[in-house]
Amino acid sequence: MPPVAPAELDTLQAQLQQRLLESGEWDRIKFILASKLNDSGWTDDMRNRSKERARTMDPLSFTTLLEEMVPHAQTSMPLAVRREVVALLRVFLDKQFE
Repeated sequence: MPPVAPAELDTLQAQLQQRLLESGEWDRIKFILASKLNDSGWTDDMRNRSKERARTMDPLSFTTLLEEMVPHAQTSMPLAVRREVVALLRVFLDKQFE
């Protein structure tokens, strides 16, 4: 398979995102993700960490708070949840390229 130009990859990604949205699959996956993160306690943990950090931040800055919280949010997501969401996305992608 020949290499794909970056512009072609961008176009393909945009088309796939549009299909995810139009099919309703994006909303379904987001709902599953939110439910699993909430069930695992991840959502409460992130909310509590964010509140605590905001209380000690002077001056309070949403941008700074977000920049500080994102790395922890990404690394602390339960592996089982991450795997499940990736699997759902793979199933969707496989259906698009059948």
